[in-house]
Amino acid sequence: MDATFTAEQEEIRRTLRELLLKRCGPEEVRTAVRSEDGYDPALWETLAQQLGLPGIALPEAYGGVGCSVTELALASEELGRSLAPSPLLATAVLGAPLLLALGSEDQRAALLPRISSGELTAALAVPGASLTTALGLTGDNRGDWAGGGRAGGVQARQTDGGWRLFGQADQVLDGHSAGLLLVAAHTGGFARSRTLLFLVRGPLVRDGSGSAGVTRVRLTSLDETRSQARIQLRDVEAELLGDDESADVAGVLAGVGDPAAAVLAAEAVGAADRVLERTVEYVKQREQFGRAIGSFQAVKHRLADLYVQVQAARSAAYYAAWATGAGEERVGGLALAQALEALRITSSEAVQLHGGIGFTWEHEAHLYFKRAAGDELLFGPVHRLREHAADAARLFGGGEVAV
Repeated sequence: MDATFTAEQEEIRRTLRELLLKRCGPEEVRTAVRSEDGYDPALWETLAQQLGLPGIALPEAYGGVGCSVTELALASEELGRSLAPSPLLATAVLGAPLLLALGSEDQRAALLPRISSGELTAALAVPGASLTTALGLTGDNRGDWAGGGRAGGVQARQTDGGWRLFGQADQVLDGHSAGLLLVAAHTGGFARSRTLLFLVRGPLVRDGSGSAGVTRVRLTSLDETRSQARIQLRDVEAELLGDDESADVAGVLAGVGDPAAAVLAAEAVGAADRVLERTVEYVKQREQFGRAIGSFQAVKHRLADLYVQVQAARSAAYYAAWATGAGEERVGGLALAQALEALRITSSEAVQLHGGIGFTWEHEAHLYFKRAAGDELLFGPVHRLREHAADAARLFGGGEVAV
């Protein structure tokens, strides 16, 4: 592994950081998350048209830039620093790779160029709170998380005219605004039980029922910068993703989950780095007993510990991004666990070291604290990420352990 970034990678970071410093401060973030879209459409257009972020990891044949997971992770790290709300995670990290891996040539040709240009956003809808299980990060995704033939979840039924979907999915990232839904549904009953992915296209009305029988309601979430929605499907016409009903959907989801975890880890590292940076600035200014509190040894030690933890998480995230791009498996989950833990501890310490102002809604420290808590609810918890990685590596089950 070459730990030195290329000139192009450094340019991505520099350009994106300069743009976000100008257009995505704390007040702009608060304004964007309370809008109908949940993000700033003008900023998203700039990210798509000028920087090509939605298609940065897609092949050039589909209008993408043709870069790797590493470039996508570096971009996400900068977005994490500013907590910039955008559909990048749902669209480029989860939706587009699934389309690329499972979609038919016609589906890829019709949808991926629109995603690359930023014209179309996508959302992955899985039943209940099963996102990390579906992606193979906290459990075996070959189980019954999609419904298992019982009531609940999302069920798919094949008819003469195609496929129909019934059920509900919660915690769908950017589901209220996405123009395309990728829905994981159970089909086949008990005899041929399996999970397939389906496309739901067409006019999808926000916060209400669309003409296709889809109801999408934006949820009130702990972290406002990470929009979530509830998707209800009532006899909805859907299109099978791909041509083959026997495709290994669980394997593809796990294959997408590992690089997605690496990208999420980089995003969390960016947030942790920024909140630590802001905290260091503050302790140099805040005074007690006639001295800046940053001059007290106890505060220095706390900040030094945080710095080491953030840097270790950054190294893990960078390695995971490189390794998943090189085909190595089961590294993203561990990097994500370390990054989420670093963000949680750093944001908590930031609130404490900011004193009374750190607890107020007016200060940005609480935005980072809620991002940390919200991400653990969505993608963790940390101990389950580590437990599943250990089980997969058979560390405690008689498997081989490197010495």
